[in-house]
Amino acid sequence: MASRVSEAAATGNGASERETPAFLRDAVFGAIDGAVTTFAVVAGAVGASLPSSVVIILGLANLFADGLSMAVSNYLGTRADHQRRRQRRRAEERRMLADPAGARARLSTHFREAGVPEAQIEVVLDGVVANRRRSTDILLGELGGEPEGDGEARQAALATFVAFLLVGAIPLLAFISEAAGVDLGERVFLISAALTAVAFFLVGAAKGVLVDRSWLRDGVETLALGGAAAIVAFTVGWLLRGLAETV
Repeated sequence: MASRVSEAAATGNGASERETPAFLRDAVFGAIDGAVTTFAVVAGAVGASLPSSVVIILGLANLFADGLSMAVSNYLGTRADHQRRRQRRRAEERRMLADPAGARARLSTHFREAGVPEAQIEVVLDGVVANRRRSTDILLGELGGEPEGDGEARQAALATFVAFLLVGAIPLLAFISEAAGVDLGERVFLISAALTAVAFFLVGAAKGVLVDRSWLRDGVETLALGGAAAIVAFTVGWLLRGLAETV
């Protein structure tokens, strides 16, 4: 009974919420970044009137280099966050050892604010204080406990990289098809833009579902932001097209 009450107090409502796995969020944001940056490169190259072969080279170079860079950054950032959490836990554990009465008082305040009946406070405290890890979790507000190793960081990096590659390759599909012998004529950029627009909307909608927002609004928002980036890149490429012609 005491353990159930303490868990209810720790979560604040007695019901554990289902959280979206972190790697899914990493995949969604990696996919958005992949589509935006790759299509921006494609739009800029087309605006500069560069041949399809150059578009493919620039696009693939960006796809792998930027995807790897984003994955590494995500790995290092996630690992740094875990290291910070471990540091906070060690500091809190030292504080509890140095002042057990103070820790008990802080836990008591936490349970009162969470709505635990006054008559049960001492019983709950006895059950929680006996488990130092649980006490630390509650005081830090980290019921997931201490991160174990770098597995989550590697998972985040891999999800980011794979999603970046898969979705980021979409703007290049029309150009690669043309290079493989499919005659798309002057429609190649329009096809690329249409495929990328669909990717923008679907990935944005998926992000909306994951973060509990309107999938339609987030889909349209991502489409608009990605389109704006593409327009800027195309305009810059068009304005600088004379430089490409002189090289």
